[in-house]
Amino acid sequence: MRRHFVAMRKAGLSLGFFALISVLLVAVTNNLTKDKIIENQAMMLLQALNEVLPADRYDNDLPKSKIILKAEDTGFVTNTPVFLATLKGKPTTAIFEVTTFKGYSGAVTILIGINANDHKIAGVRVINHKETPGLGDKMETSKSNWVLSFNGKSLANTDLQGWQVKKDGGEFDQFTGATITPRAIVNAIKSTLIYAQDNMENIFQAGKK
Repeated sequence: MRRHFVAMRKAGLSLGFFALISVLLVAVTNNLTKDKIIENQAMMLLQALNEVLPADRYDNDLPKSKIILKAEDTGFVTNTPVFLATLKGKPTTAIFEVTTFKGYSGAVTILIGINANDHKIAGVRVINHKETPGLGDKMETSKSNWVLSFNGKSLANTDLQGWQVKKDGGEFDQFTGATITPRAIVNAIKSTLIYAQDNMENIFQAGKK
């Protein structure tokens, strides 16, 4: 009986020792990879921002030149980051990171670059979605040029009626067999343009504080 107890105790100590080693290894691994993950996320964000706005259009640290627009103050459905691009100290473009929850498969997050001077769209990129591959994912530039159709558009050269998919009487194509997500994206871009038209100066002023 005593031998059995001693054997059980040794087994328990061994299991505890290996459990402790496992926890330590996980902690060390997390610590070693945490900085790398943050670095990779920063690089992916900068790459996406540069797809919306070429690097020769600004000379500030764009990822760090950010303000947050509170949902309750703006009408956006979530708190909305805005990256403020400047060149030689002058505003060039505000890039809004907007989320709509009206995609077919839920949330779609979009970068929308709007020029400070004429309020035209500098570029649009979808950076996060859960749409069906081959059907609802044609908003990705690797799949189609659909998001490029927004370049240069504004409320001045495209009236509000035009800011719809063609199925609803607007100017923008929907995807074959998929209308819900393109409709959500067009509406999100239109709403962002309306907000920017009325608040662009205040946005850049907030960035100076």
